[in-house]
Amino acid sequence: MPEVSIIIVCMNRPDNLFPCLDSIRLHTRVSYETLVVAYMFSKGNLEDLKNRYPWVSVIESQELRGFSENNNLALRQAKGKYCFVVNDDTWMKMPVIDALVADFSQLPAAAAAVQPATYYPDGRPQMCGRADWTPWFYLKHYFHLADETHPTKWTYKQGLFKTGTINGACFLIKTDVFRDAGWFDETYTFTPEDVALGLLLRQKGMDIYTDSQTSIIHIGNATASRLTPAIKPTKVRGSLILFSNYHHLSSPQGTACKNRFTYWALALSIGLFECLRGIKYSLLPKSLSDNASPQERYRAIMAITSKNVRSILFSKESPKDIFTRFYKQIIHE
Repeated sequence: MPEVSIIIVCMNRPDNLFPCLDSIRLHTRVSYETLVVAYMFSKGNLEDLKNRYPWVSVIESQELRGFSENNNLALRQAKGKYCFVVNDDTWMKMPVIDALVADFSQLPAAAAAVQPATYYPDGRPQMCGRADWTPWFYLKHYFHLADETHPTKWTYKQGLFKTGTINGACFLIKTDVFRDAGWFDETYTFTPEDVALGLLLRQKGMDIYTDSQTSIIHIGNATASRLTPAIKPTKVRGSLILFSNYHHLSSPQGTACKNRFTYWALALSIGLFECLRGIKYSLLPKSLSDNASPQERYRAIMAITSKNVRSILFSKESPKDIFTRFYKQIIHE
């Protein structure tokens, strides 16, 4: 039995995945298995993956699935004592997995997961621990009034410290704890499945830790893409579901909202913000044409995204249904 099951989901981006796998191979000494969910891979990229990395177990995923569903395809096959969940757009410069496994020997029995600090490729800090994601913190973050690169009582401490919730880009978790929690909650298609998992574990009396001395490089998604008008409303709907059930977490969560006041307060606040954003982009030049400038394309994407977010605030659709609907609109344009 391997000590660690490494879980990676990749959406047809071997340019991200291969450096990630190379760094794992170079820097990991504990026994491990690697399960890669090849999501929407082309035939050529799939063959390349299998030929170049015969030590990787490849799980093909060709249906429309979100982050939680794809990860769970691999997690249900995990044989390790721990699961190391990591994004494909990461790479190591040190033995991250070995260090996190060693951390558990120092942590109390209530420790469920431990994660490294993450940095951007240019060396800027990205995340060292995570804040306690309450409905109020989520709203501040949405309004760009809270920044996870800034220290809080839950973040940017030295050594091993308790933190608010999980950073889905990279974390090591006890497999039996993860299994008992129901793996990732498939209610959430594109975030906040990591926040939901961390909050659920804490409500069960377990703790999340960060090791500030262990770090990994994470590129992250910092720009608007063609799929942003489908992804962001999906994220917003998921967050509204999570935070309106903040004190009543379970897995799977479903789409019902136990605290309607919280849901309406968050939705109305976000709606007002997106109305102002929509007005802003309506006054600026924008275009999705082939000869449009990058700025014009960005504004056009963000104008559509804002409109889509406003349209789902009081929807009863699941996040996956919302993503599927907007995704189909985009690919048929």
